[in-house]
Amino acid sequence: MKTIRETRSKMKRTGTILALTMLGAILLALVSPVAFGQKASDPPFKVKLDFNRWHDVPDLYADFQRLQAAFPRFLEFKSIGKSYEGRDLMVLTINNPETGPEMSKAAMYIEANVHGNEIQGAEVCLYTAWYLMENYGRLDDVTRLVNERVFYIIPTVNPDGRQYFMETPSGVSARSGHVPVDDDGDWLVDEDKPDDLNGNGIIEQIRKYVPGKGNYRINRASPNMLEPVPFGETGDYILLGREGLDNDGDGFVDEDNFGEYDGNRNWAADWQPNYIQRGAMDYPFQLPEAKAVNDFLTAHPNVAGVQSYHNSGGMILRGPGAEAAGDYPMSDARFYDELGQNGERVLPFYRYLVIWSGLYTVHGGFIDWTNDGLGIISFSNELWSGEQYFTSPNLKEQQQNPSSPIAPNVSRYFFDKYLEFGQEYQPWKKFTHPQFGEVEIGGAWRKFQGRVPPRFMSEELCHRNMAFTLYQADEMPMIKMGETNVEKVGGDVYRVFVNFTNPKVAPTIMARAAQNNVVRPDLLTLEGKNAEVIAASFIDNKELYKIKPSVTQLIDQKDLKRILVRNGQAGRTTRTVMYLVKGSGAITVIYDSVKGGQASKTINLQ
Repeated sequence: MKTIRETRSKMKRTGTILALTMLGAILLALVSPVAFGQKASDPPFKVKLDFNRWHDVPDLYADFQRLQAAFPRFLEFKSIGKSYEGRDLMVLTINNPETGPEMSKAAMYIEANVHGNEIQGAEVCLYTAWYLMENYGRLDDVTRLVNERVFYIIPTVNPDGRQYFMETPSGVSARSGHVPVDDDGDWLVDEDKPDDLNGNGIIEQIRKYVPGKGNYRINRASPNMLEPVPFGETGDYILLGREGLDNDGDGFVDEDNFGEYDGNRNWAADWQPNYIQRGAMDYPFQLPEAKAVNDFLTAHPNVAGVQSYHNSGGMILRGPGAEAAGDYPMSDARFYDELGQNGERVLPFYRYLVIWSGLYTVHGGFIDWTNDGLGIISFSNELWSGEQYFTSPNLKEQQQNPSSPIAPNVSRYFFDKYLEFGQEYQPWKKFTHPQFGEVEIGGAWRKFQGRVPPRFMSEELCHRNMAFTLYQADEMPMIKMGETNVEKVGGDVYRVFVNFTNPKVAPTIMARAAQNNVVRPDLLTLEGKNAEVIAASFIDNKELYKIKPSVTQLIDQKDLKRILVRNGQAGRTTRTVMYLVKGSGAITVIYDSVKGGQASKTINLQ
């Protein structure tokens, strides 16, 4: 038989277990409100993606395919061509077919990763697609954008370079694509690639300790850095260049890597040969990636806006790329300025600049081609600004002090030590070099520092740049029909007034595009079985016309049922066309713009 003491002990243990269970339930309720019917900050995402890491090409495409599978009504993910090494150039199309076919709407084209090492633009592309889909039906502005516009997104224009960057040691140039090029003029191609001699995944610098016989010394502000010694003094180190070997015996180390050309110099606007514009290749569209993108754009004349993501420097860039090209016509510069200046408000630490004057001269650049050759409003954002490492006014003031630990020349070491815990900087270490003997290798940074943001700051970069690009997409032209009036002149002759408007910042045809004749004129058509157009005029104002009927711009074209509007419709303007029509029944007036979409109105002659 159990004693009374054993029975009481068992009851006590049972009571303790019940108490702990109840306490656990209370704590669960405190930390897991969703389980008890309360809402978290956001509804659950249909597709959970990570934006604090960098995707290689298979990972990147897999996430886009996950989005397509989750949102098949809106998304199509397909190849538009192949890179030199045979990787697919994939484009994601975002369109709501219930609001019209894609070619009837103005489209925003977004691309990234033209240069293989400029990886964060692809993450912005992924974030953009994800954000639009997850917030469709939740946020009114996002829903409206997806309904009204089309988005074409190419996350990596240079998948060969991106994958090479991800797989090779830090410090290797992965800017280029992989079409073979003879960089050093020895009639061989790509024969002297980088060598990671110590196998630590970084191509570093080599220095040799030569006490009292060198021309460099340890920097007094930071032991991680070397500095040249003043004239007349001697140092303790000499620099021997990059870690590596002279594989082709020409006296140079690592000088003929894959490719080494520039995919942003191979376009037909102001293209210049290689001796003028380094990296241009032999002729425009020689690169398979450039040709595939151009073929896609020419097959989609509805593209009215372009954003090409690069890095770094914190810039919102527009053309022209070269001073000799001349600035844009005043009307074009005006709407570019409005978009760019608002972009500076959306993107703190970014500056709105013209390429040639704010960055450097570019011949044969992509956004020059899309603006001048295809008539598309085009921006290129240089992602990530070093100004974002230390952002408060107090820290900016501290950086003016040369002895500050966050002075510009040493601030990256401070940031790496205290915020990234030494993850990015590779210190100097002793090494026996096959040619130089006892040396030190190091003093280098890993590939994910400097030109790309720290990963914990990546989502803000994605969101702010997406927000500017969506703002640009929202301000692409959009034709709408306004008020209509019919006045009987006599018999079966009627005077018909039709307003059409473009409420957006951008015009349906840019002035430069009209000059270059690269965009089809807008079409104003009138349809009606029993209608004959006797005359047609543009008038400044219907009420003014009633007082002064002479205030008209007579349309002198042969077929007045199909009027060519060669200069398009300016942004934020309303225009009135007056028809003199003979007939009866219903007529339909249609405004058809390649860049601004279509709008129509049916009117009864009575």
